[in-house]
Amino acid sequence: MGTLLSLLTTLYFLPFLPLTTTQATLCRTACGTIPIHYPFGIDDGCGSPYYRHLVVCSDAGKLELRTPSGKYPVKLITYDNPHLLVTDPSMWTCQDQDIFRPTKPFSLDTSTHLSLSQQNDYLFFNCSDDVIIEPKPIFCERYPEKCDSSCDSSSYLCRHLPECSSALGGGAFCCSYYPKATESLRLMLKFCSSYTSVYWRNTGSSQPYDQVPEYGVRVDFDIPVTTKCLQCQDMSKGGGTCGFDIHSQEFLCLCGKGNVTTFCNDERITEHRRVGVIAGTVSAASAVGLLGIGGGIWYLKRVRAKAPVTCGVQSNENRLF
Repeated sequence: MGTLLSLLTTLYFLPFLPLTTTQATLCRTACGTIPIHYPFGIDDGCGSPYYRHLVVCSDAGKLELRTPSGKYPVKLITYDNPHLLVTDPSMWTCQDQDIFRPTKPFSLDTSTHLSLSQQNDYLFFNCSDDVIIEPKPIFCERYPEKCDSSCDSSSYLCRHLPECSSALGGGAFCCSYYPKATESLRLMLKFCSSYTSVYWRNTGSSQPYDQVPEYGVRVDFDIPVTTKCLQCQDMSKGGGTCGFDIHSQEFLCLCGKGNVTTFCNDERITEHRRVGVIAGTVSAASAVGLLGIGGGIWYLKRVRAKAPVTCGVQSNENRLF
C-alpha cells in the first residue's frame, strides 16, 4: 500500500511542480540566416513585449514582418544601426518593365516602436493629371507652399532606376514623392498605376560612394533599454535572455534553470514558477495531473469496495494505508 500512497501523492502534486523546460531554451536566436536578438523574439515571451507578434518565422525558415497592410518578407535586421529591410512583392520591380500591377500601400501600426525610415524614396508610375508633377527644384522655388505636395519629375532615381536604368519604355512616366502619412500614399496610388520603394544603403565607403540605392522598404525600430534587461544580459550576472511573462507582460530574465525577475545569478530571489513560452505547456501538465488524480480516486474506490467489512474495526487485513 506504501507504493499506492507514493503514486497518488506524485499524481496530486504533478501540476504544481516547476517545469524543467525553461523559456530561455525556447527562445530561438535565428530564423533562417537572420539573427534574432532583443528586442525581437519569434517565440512568445522572448524579447520585448513592445514587439510581440510583429515578426514571425515560417516553417520554411522565412522571417516576415506583420503590419496592418499584410505580412512582408524580411531581408535583414541590423541591430547596431537599428532597422529592418523588408520587401513588398506587390511593388513594381525591374522585371515588370512597362507592366504596372495593382498594388496596395505599405503601412505600419503607429502604436508600435516601428517607423518608416527617412532614407526611403518612393517612385510612382504613370500618374494622372490629378497629381502635381513638376521638376521639384524649379517648382519649389516658384511655389514653396506646394513643394511638399508635388511629385518630382526630375528625380535622380527616375532617371537612374537601380539595377535597370532602361527598364521603362518611352510610354512610361516616373516621379518621386515621399508621403508623410499612409493616407497620402493611398491617395497617390488612387491616381497612379503603381509604385516602388528604394532605400539608400550605407556602403561604408567615402563620399560620394557611401550610399547606393536598392529596392526595399527600410523600417527603423527602437531598442528599449532598461536597467533590468542590461543586468539580465550581463555575463557576470549569469548572461540571461530578456523576455516577459506571457500573461502579465512584466519583465522576466530567462535563465538556464528557470525564469527570474532580476538576473540569473541573483540568489536573493526564487525562480519564477510560471515557466513556459508556449502557454499550453503548463496547461498540458495540469491536465495530466488531473487525469492522474481522477485515476487514483477511481482506483481507491475499487479497493474500498472490495475491502472486507469488520464492523468499523480496522485490522491489518483491511488497512488501506
